[in-house]
Amino acid sequence: MFLLRPQCFRVSSNILDRAGVQKGLHCIQRNSCSRCLQQQQKSATCRVGSLSLTRGGLVQFLKPKVHMVLKPSRVQTTVAATVANTISPRAEKIVGAWLLGCCGMIAGTVVLGGVTRLTESGLSMTDWHLIKGMRPPTTQEQWEAEFERYKQFPEYKYVHKGITLQQFKFIWTMEYSHRMWGRAIGLAFFIPAAIFWKKGWISKSLKPRLGIYGSLLVFQGLLGWFMVKSGLEEPAKHDIPRVSQYRLAAHLGSAFVLYSLMLWGGLSQILKPLTIANSKNLSLLRKCAHGSMAIIFTTAMSGAFVAGLDAGLVYNSFPKMADKWIPEDIMALDPKYKNVFENPTTVQFDHRILGTTTGATVAGLWLLARRVPLPSRARLAVNCMVGMVGVQITLGICTLLYFVPTSLAAAHQSGSLTLLSLALWFAHELRRIPK
Repeated sequence: MFLLRPQCFRVSSNILDRAGVQKGLHCIQRNSCSRCLQQQQKSATCRVGSLSLTRGGLVQFLKPKVHMVLKPSRVQTTVAATVANTISPRAEKIVGAWLLGCCGMIAGTVVLGGVTRLTESGLSMTDWHLIKGMRPPTTQEQWEAEFERYKQFPEYKYVHKGITLQQFKFIWTMEYSHRMWGRAIGLAFFIPAAIFWKKGWISKSLKPRLGIYGSLLVFQGLLGWFMVKSGLEEPAKHDIPRVSQYRLAAHLGSAFVLYSLMLWGGLSQILKPLTIANSKNLSLLRKCAHGSMAIIFTTAMSGAFVAGLDAGLVYNSFPKMADKWIPEDIMALDPKYKNVFENPTTVQFDHRILGTTTGATVAGLWLLARRVPLPSRARLAVNCMVGMVGVQITLGICTLLYFVPTSLAAAHQSGSLTLLSLALWFAHELRRIPK
């Protein structure tokens, strides 16, 4: 142990208050003293007590066995906090993969819901319970009781009258699978979201979006039951009980919106922004890419009205409708505005026009993209997009000509979601680089 002498320090200024206490301890600096250097070689540690200055500037050392504790500066604390709050690239990839996985499950629900509707199974479950409805009938008595309950509703009386218990089990299982898959999506979203949030893997910008995703997911489930209820009532305007085409379009539309938002969020977590030279053509291409997404979404919603009204069965010819470009009953309802959403002929005609417009829009987008030097990833997205729109139009025509078979109709509905996904991917690749 060695002692430090007053010569080991120099005081740059003696700013003393009336009590004789130095206000600025930062003015004390260590001098290079040969004797100190020799003493440091003999001892491995130096315990320095608290020091105070008298009016004459003398340095005294008290409590030599007490260590001095230096607090980190404000700058050091800020930097440390910034480093601690930084999310690792691995965590971002995991969160992005989770969001894309949820997107895949939503896409599966859309397909399964379409098949459920095409097989006329959507009204087989006549009640809705969040927990109780998770357990299916297991005994013969339970199945018979469920079947007897179904017989009291209009769909059995007008559509499925005389079906056997085995046939009822099939349509009931289809609707049950659709509902349980929706519950599985809820678990797959909310449980990992809570875990990632607790781990600190959710960025500040992603947190409000997760709240939106969760709210839409809950809203989607409630809207599904609201849609089913419309088909359990006695039909007023038609002989066949069916769900409201307005509620069906809202149910499908909310699923598409949730899927699109979650897909964009997942891509933002996984894919890094591309560096693209700004130009007038690129600015126009961005606008056209977002416009194509809007027209694809609108066409898909038009398809929901076609499905809700069974409008695919009224004119099964192409390109004309019963040898006419514009059918005579296109404005058969009064008042006239009802034809847009309630006349099967008008609904099919509108869907044809929107489908053709979608094809022309995507083709024009592809031609415009050829004039812009795009990275390979963006080029792949727009090429897949123009190829898929051709497949989708072909599926739509075949579905119409073959009187809406289940396989083709389900593929056509899946194709609309695939085309929207490619349009989202391409628009995401063209997004502006954050400054």
